[in-house]
Amino acid sequence: MPLMFPELRQHPPLPGQRPKRHGPAPQHARSRAERPAKPLGRRLFRLPPDDREVLWLYLLTRAGLWVTAYCARWLFPADPDTPKPGSALAPFQQWDWYHYLHIARDGYFSDGAGPWLSHWDNREAFFPGFPLLLRAVHLLVPNWTAAGLLISFVAGGVAVVALARIARLHLPGADTGRRTVLFFLLSPCAVFLAVGYTEALFLAFALPAWLAAQRRNWPLAATLTALATAVRISGLFLAAAIAVHFLLGARRRWRALPWLAVPALPAALYAWYLHGHTGDWLAWKHAQERGWFRDFHAPWDAWSHTWTGAFDHTQTTGYACMFQAELLAGLVGLLLLALLLKQRRWPEATYIGLTLWALGTSYWYMSIPRATLLWWPLWTTLASWSLRRPQVKTVYLCLAAPLSTVFALTFLTGRWAG
Repeated sequence: MPLMFPELRQHPPLPGQRPKRHGPAPQHARSRAERPAKPLGRRLFRLPPDDREVLWLYLLTRAGLWVTAYCARWLFPADPDTPKPGSALAPFQQWDWYHYLHIARDGYFSDGAGPWLSHWDNREAFFPGFPLLLRAVHLLVPNWTAAGLLISFVAGGVAVVALARIARLHLPGADTGRRTVLFFLLSPCAVFLAVGYTEALFLAFALPAWLAAQRRNWPLAATLTALATAVRISGLFLAAAIAVHFLLGARRRWRALPWLAVPALPAALYAWYLHGHTGDWLAWKHAQERGWFRDFHAPWDAWSHTWTGAFDHTQTTGYACMFQAELLAGLVGLLLLALLLKQRRWPEATYIGLTLWALGTSYWYMSIPRATLLWWPLWTTLASWSLRRPQVKTVYLCLAAPLSTVFALTFLTGRWAG
């Protein structure tokens, strides 16, 4: 019986001989000259759809914060009787921003100023990474505040993409990354990602460093962690977590072990620089003690002092509310630490534990709500919980969204540092 398709009856090719093709060549076999060339920008900046969705969410929340800042200028001016609002950038010029501005513009010890003066602002308490970058960007952006906002804007975009990838690395589901980033961007202290502070820049280095560690790329992880340490002391806590991750690895490459010491270099160089100007190797720590009461106290004493400030009417109502938020954030941190220990996630538990120890052993709690932005296990844990219990997402958004707005207005009007 004759074949219906005689062209399919072919002899097998000889060894080393390519089979003959019939019909048009497949797309992947065409020469590059025949393929349509993609624009250079599209090839350089092409991102997966999941990352683009995350960045779109990031842009929407940035727009919301700018709307909030615009309303703050008109509704809560510094002088309630003024007929004109402040400048468009005035709401972002609050609190620690002036420390970073003075360091970037004037340096740490200009014109003989230093901790030996009674009116000193203790600026050496702030690591040099952000001010150095601010000074560099200022060469292109003349306005200092706009330069700081640009740094945080770009760094925040990098951070949310990295956070989404961390979530997708550990959790199933196509919506995982977007859900994690949504919880993160609507957290009560999310305003600090959009102002001239260090949180966004730190995360832009720290989260990719954690991704690199997960992929056993120790040189890259160590380099990025070193950059994070130049921005915040929290980089040393991240370095400790990565070291634990390295030691627990099933296949350790001991030749990479020296890389784990690299993140300590920025802190050591900064201590050496401060010693050269003040004669004090612990000048950074002593500045923290003078300016923010960060001298060591037992954890129960720190809790007691914070409770007194929150509920015993010893502080103004604004600061009392701040201390209440500090207590709540501290409890959240302890619950997160307990969960990580239960799940035997030792590297993440190391990072959270060291952070809580550093923030929970001062005279009183300070900056713990802001520190929650740096706790990526918190946001991935919430996302995982909400995937199992859908009502968690609804409850979180209904509570976090108004709190985020209140905290943003509080900071943008200069009423609370956070």
